[in-house]
Order: sequence, then C-alpha cells, then structure tokens
Amino acid sequence: MQSSTPAPRATGRPRSAAADAAILAATREALVELGWSKLTLSDVATRAGVAKTTLYRRWAGKNELVVDAVAELFDELELPDCGTLGADIEGVVHQFAAILARPEAKSGLMAVVAESTRDEALRERIRASIVDRQKRLVLEGRARAQARGELPPETDESEASRTVDLIFDVVAGAVVHRCLVSAEPADAAWVHRFTTVLVAGLAAASAD
Repeated sequence: MQSSTPAPRATGRPRSAAADAAILAATREALVELGWSKLTLSDVATRAGVAKTTLYRRWAGKNELVVDAVAELFDELELPDCGTLGADIEGVVHQFAAILARPEAKSGLMAVVAESTRDEALRERIRASIVDRQKRLVLEGRARAQARGELPPETDESEASRTVDLIFDVVAGAVVHRCLVSAEPADAAWVHRFTTVLVAGLAAASAD
C-alpha cells in the first residue's frame, strides 16, 4: 500500500550561483584594497550588491568567506596532458605560480594561513576547501603517469594515499615558499629544475 503522505518540499529560496560568484569576487577585491583586518562582511555585501543577510545565510563569518574566496582561485588549476610526467608537472606549476602572483591570491592565502595558526576550525576548512580539493591534480597526474608506464602501480591503498600527500606537500610547499616567502620568480628555469628534482625523486622512490 502506497503512503498518501506528500514528499517534503524544499523551503526557502534556492541559492543563487550568480550571487555566490559576486560575493566571492567582492571578497577578493576587498582583501586587496583593505587587507584582512579592515575587511568586513558589510563592505563585501555592498560591493557584491547583496544584502548582508545573504552572506550570513551562506557563511558563518569572515574566516569561512575568505577561505572560499581563495579556494575558488585554485579551482582554476588544470593538469595539462603534455605527454610526460615532467612536462605535465611543469605545466601545472606554471599555472600555480601565476595564480599566486595575483594580488587577491597572495593577500587571501597569507591572511587565512596566518589566522589559522590560532583557529583549528579554520585550519580544517583550509584543508577541506583548498588542500584536499587540489589533491585531484596529483591523483590525475599519478594515474596518467602510471598508464604511460612512467610510474609503477601502487596496490597498497594506504601507501598510495601517503604518496599523494607527499607529492602535494612537496609541490605546494616549494611553490608557495618560492613565490610568497622568498618572493623570488618561479620562472621557466626554476620550474624546470624543480620538476627535474621531483621526477627523479619519484623514480628513486618507485625503485625502492
């Protein structure tokens, strides 16, 4: 016998993708112009042309909003298929360095990392929204290299997961340090040398 109880209906207005995009863009703009300490949700709402309540329905506060605004920039990263693991890595490193050179990425990333040293919840959001999301590039690149025969398959899932974490940490750590801490250019020569060292290390680790 079928139940006569009607299916539950969604309540409230559907979330607007256009409003989300405007809010995140306004957040990045405010970061560049005002810096972390002076950025307020009221200012972001005005810049985005939305009500302040619209922001609070989506984000609990400034920390979460800024992380998502920065994370959206890194979602632009794509792993090119250049025919070899080394060339693929060079391609994505150049993209990563170009994003870090943008004022909104530089201001936003440095701000949330600094704030996260005092906020465990913020660290978790950075990990989920930026780190874990961008590990897709390592997974894709490793699978492609294994299909080409450049890297051996890894049957142990826990070991494979540790390898993915290590590759991500090496690439992200080196490029962020080069661009934002040392403030040196990640030019073609540096990217090529870095990639050569990384690929040689992966080959040695695979042989072991």
